[in-house]
Amino acid sequence: MIAHRRQELAQQYHQALHQDVLPFWEKYSLDRQGGGYFTCLDRQGRVFDTDKFIWLQNRQVWQFAVFYNRLEPRPQWLEIARHGADFLARHGRDQDGNWYFALDQEGRPLRQPYNVFSDCFAAMAFSQYALASGAEEAKAIALQAYNNVLRRQHNPKGQYEKSYPGTRPLKSLAVPMILANLTLEMEWLLSPATVAEVLAQTVKEVMTDFLDPELGLMREAVTPSGEFVDSFEGRLLNPGHGIEAMWFMMDIAQRSGDRQLQEQAIAVVLNTLEYAWDEEFGGIFYFLDRQGHPPQQLEWDQKLWWVHLETLVALAKGHQATGQEKCWQWFERVHDYAWSHFADPEYGEWFGYLNRRGEVLLNLKGGKWKGCFHVPRALWLCAETLQLPLG
Repeated sequence: MIAHRRQELAQQYHQALHQDVLPFWEKYSLDRQGGGYFTCLDRQGRVFDTDKFIWLQNRQVWQFAVFYNRLEPRPQWLEIARHGADFLARHGRDQDGNWYFALDQEGRPLRQPYNVFSDCFAAMAFSQYALASGAEEAKAIALQAYNNVLRRQHNPKGQYEKSYPGTRPLKSLAVPMILANLTLEMEWLLSPATVAEVLAQTVKEVMTDFLDPELGLMREAVTPSGEFVDSFEGRLLNPGHGIEAMWFMMDIAQRSGDRQLQEQAIAVVLNTLEYAWDEEFGGIFYFLDRQGHPPQQLEWDQKLWWVHLETLVALAKGHQATGQEKCWQWFERVHDYAWSHFADPEYGEWFGYLNRRGEVLLNLKGGKWKGCFHVPRALWLCAETLQLPLG
């Protein structure tokens, strides 16, 4: 019964990726005049802003390059990746090799390189593009960006950090979780010693410093030594981040055969869903406070596309690895909510932002934060995972 259902859903995710989501981005996002991609697209794919955000530009390069490498070597996918990579290689970095946050349509800088995550996604993108194209320059760009991330991981905003030094130092879950995934992505380019060292370091940090032992949930920010701080930032729970981090941990566990890590990561996913699911309206809350106080984020009760998609990936991987019935029950529940609220069968792709009741808040398919990444990546990974035998 479940085996048949898994195959049925695998086909649904596969068809949505190839017949709906990828065609949307192939048709509407390429900027043939300025280079790179448009990401600010309304419901029907019309461009409503031409600024280019480095995170999303690099994510789209990665997406088409990784599909060329791992799904099918379609020439048009490599060409779309090249279209973005060429634009970014020309315009994406400052003279010191740090990646900007935003550019205008022609590639002139709009926002300084204030956050190391631009470098993270550049390393991901150019690593996969180098693998697809064989371009030596792309390899060099990927390695330089990766080394930037290693160099800046303990001070990710550098000179642009706004907090006052020394009063309440905090570190974010986002850095070690993305570094873990990035290192797996780039394993083919890195030395075995670097891979082993960084994976061991990030797993220890994520599963020790950020794991709340009382609730079994991922904290979003802790002191540099991993201690809880009773403040807005210290109490913050970001369910989507915590769950996404756990499927990164599952991938590492599968690679190393670490059953204990795998089961611990699955337990965190299930704990998070029990804690963060909206029993009244359905869906997963965007932010929560660990102690039940009002979160500082006014959008705390919104339902976001990426949170639900990353949850589907984590649950699919958890069920495939262990066959846990709870993973499958939650997968079906989240699947039903996500497909009935975010997917847009009329115009393609998925909505990104819903209010608590599940009504569409922003009638767009892409913007400053949403691009060609979470939807196609999750559809691909779910389709792939659901086709694998259990265990």
